[in-house]
Amino acid sequence: MRACLARADSAVFVLERVPGESLAGYVEVGTRAYAEGCETSPVGYIEAWYVDPDVRRGGHGRALLEAAEAWAREQGYQEMGSDALLDNHISQAAHERSGYIEVERSVMYRKDLR
Repeated sequence: MRACLARADSAVFVLERVPGESLAGYVEVGTRAYAEGCETSPVGYIEAWYVDPDVRRGGHGRALLEAAEAWAREQGYQEMGSDALLDNHISQAAHERSGYIEVERSVMYRKDLR
């Protein structure tokens, strides 16, 4: 979260269990020049999104996304991008319930050159 907050083009929204004591979730939103499936540039982008399992399906995750989307609108963005790991079916379902549309699937690779 510190890295996200250090950027001028990002924000963090949190879900507190007890005000000032502990968190139950958060969303980090930022700016990207491009996101798969988007037609405009730049776009808002969900960099990280998490809600503790014991408070899921209570509307908290959607409220966090709505805060991130409102931030993006305030920046003048017309679209929001996000991603989820291929095996994270919970995140995929949560995105879809929140109105996000799957636009692409990919497998990423790396090679250590040291």
